[in-house]
Amino acid sequence: MTTGTYADPKAGRETFAAWSEPWLRRQAALSGLKPTTVAGYESMLRSRILPRWGAVPLGSITYEAAEGWVAGLLDSGLSASSTRQSYHLFAAILDSAVKAKRLGRNPANGVDLPPLRSAERRYLTHGQVADLAGACGPDDGLVVLLLAYTGLRWGEMAAIRARRVAPGARRIEIAEAVGVVNGRVVFGTPKTHQRRMVPVPAFLRDRLSERLAARQPEDLLFTSPTGAPLRGNNFRRRHFDRAATDIGLEGLVPHELRHTAASLAIASGASVKAVQSMLGHSSAAMTLDRYGHLYADELDTVADRLHEAATRILADSLRTESRVVPLTQGETAV
Repeated sequence: MTTGTYADPKAGRETFAAWSEPWLRRQAALSGLKPTTVAGYESMLRSRILPRWGAVPLGSITYEAAEGWVAGLLDSGLSASSTRQSYHLFAAILDSAVKAKRLGRNPANGVDLPPLRSAERRYLTHGQVADLAGACGPDDGLVVLLLAYTGLRWGEMAAIRARRVAPGARRIEIAEAVGVVNGRVVFGTPKTHQRRMVPVPAFLRDRLSERLAARQPEDLLFTSPTGAPLRGNNFRRRHFDRAATDIGLEGLVPHELRHTAASLAIASGASVKAVQSMLGHSSAAMTLDRYGHLYADELDTVADRLHEAATRILADSLRTESRVVPLTQGETAV
């Protein structure tokens, strides 16, 4: 009680379910969670966390039980990534119970988690992007090209309105994103809640301008054949999956075009900050974590340039020394 860490044992009698459900509502209201994030948390609670912990009083949760639950998720075939996500949500809810004095400490702290295996990303070449776009047809092919050369997230691309495209289609303002929550299309802010301007390569501008000419300012730039917002699953079923298979890229997903945009930009000489800005990452550190390995060739180029500069300076120095004639004994310098 003196240090402020005491929690009344009676407060721990509240069940995990009774505490977690209002916690999620508070987080949605206070933390500005996106609807898709809230839906993901709800699904995780319903399918992985509440079946084990819903009826358990907060004060009865132990480290050993939490550790066994994590191991059980893995044994059930859940991936390391999904297991870690479930644990972090579980631990965050318990952290809030500690802050509210329902618990003296978080019993799940320190549980060992399975390591993440680095996913092998697929980066398309310019030729592969062109082949994929051609196989998708004019309309869906334009979507492919825009994703592969701007790095937009799917939801950002699907939410572009005509008025967000600058005159001449040189820039696109990314101010919205669209997602599907429980089967319903929901518009909101981009992932980082930050607006940004994305440059459009010149070879795409005429095609975008033609599309803009037939749209009102509030119209979506890309829609389904029925005029509804584009949905990723429908887009893939319509042309994308078959086109990817036909050109030897079976299993390709639209999000890999975002990775492709990063690799093509880096290969063209873009700096880390430029790629960060284009992709809308919250920090340059995030960009380096995901794509730093693609800068290896650039580092080799830097080393080659340093070698050339140093060799040139050393050669100049040797030539200067060779022009200096040493004095013989008895001579006087003038």
